[in-house]
Amino acid sequence: MAHSLTVLGLESSCDDTAAAVLRRDDTGETTILSSVVHGQSSLHADFGGVVPEIAARAHAEMLDICVEEALTQANTSLHDVDAIAVTSGPGLIGGVVSGVMCAKGLSAATGAPLYGINHLAGHALTPRMTDDVSYPYLMLLVSGGHCQFLIAHGPDAFQRLGGTIDDAPGEAFDKVARLVGLPQPGGPSVEHAALSGDPLNFPLPRPLLDRPGCDLSFSGLKTAVLRTRDRIIEENGGLPEQARADLCAGFQAAVVDVLSEKTRRALDIYLQNNPSKPTLCVAGGVAANKAIRSALETVSKAFRAQFVAPPIALCTDNAAMIAFAAIEQMGVHPADDLTLSARPRWPLDQTSPAMLGSGKKGAKA
Repeated sequence: MAHSLTVLGLESSCDDTAAAVLRRDDTGETTILSSVVHGQSSLHADFGGVVPEIAARAHAEMLDICVEEALTQANTSLHDVDAIAVTSGPGLIGGVVSGVMCAKGLSAATGAPLYGINHLAGHALTPRMTDDVSYPYLMLLVSGGHCQFLIAHGPDAFQRLGGTIDDAPGEAFDKVARLVGLPQPGGPSVEHAALSGDPLNFPLPRPLLDRPGCDLSFSGLKTAVLRTRDRIIEENGGLPEQARADLCAGFQAAVVDVLSEKTRRALDIYLQNNPSKPTLCVAGGVAANKAIRSALETVSKAFRAQFVAPPIALCTDNAAMIAFAAIEQMGVHPADDLTLSARPRWPLDQTSPAMLGSGKKGAKA
């Protein structure tokens, strides 16, 4: 690249409003100049999960504030921005629309080219930003709304090996937290409770381990937690603290076992590509779970593959990954124009059959 490139990124696909400024210098090195994230946990706490309408309104109110903060922290201005990147799907449509409209306005005002980025591509390309991993690498994208095994062959070339056929792990963590009376977000709450629990006290199923392939399912596991909880309450007249911890530990152990075994199968398939530097990467909000990270690292070592887990701040939703994805993809497709649309569904692998079916809005995943 003959000159430096400064990109402003926007992210608003769920319940985090984010903006970031990245700069790639003339040597090809990329630096995060700023990354601002405003969460909405307090707005949704009383509802036991994210309320789309509340999230959309909060994004509309916070996007310009995030942009201003990101530019200030980066010690730059809109006039110095060479391109604007925005999550244009998949996600909660109200939030995605808010981000896309904000980015369109900024692009129209400044003349900076506009890039609509797949949110999942942002997660999938993050290891390139943090660890400069080489293609092809195996990516486990594990978050609140998604769980997929992907081989990243290039900036916009992703091969899906398998994924969840129902609930994503993060969604299951949130639902289990609600079932046992823990606060949202459920992932950190369940992980903390599990620290003092016995994972063997309440045996829980490991869905789909008896079937070949890399597909996953967590809905049945969630139902098993519900039935076990009801039995405990019936026997004790309530849910004792230790029983709650044991149930959380058992649930987390089941998720770890399923992800570990499915990762082994995905690695077997991935290594048939004979990559020069075998690498297993994990990203997405659930990748912040220490037990899951540790188990996946153990699996990776068994296959003599490098294990890459970006810093937690870059595993959860952020705009730095969106700006970086735009930088990576500039060489393979042109900029978008002001007809860019928000997409509630947008599979990364456009050639494989949809995991969760299709409809008027397109394939879910």
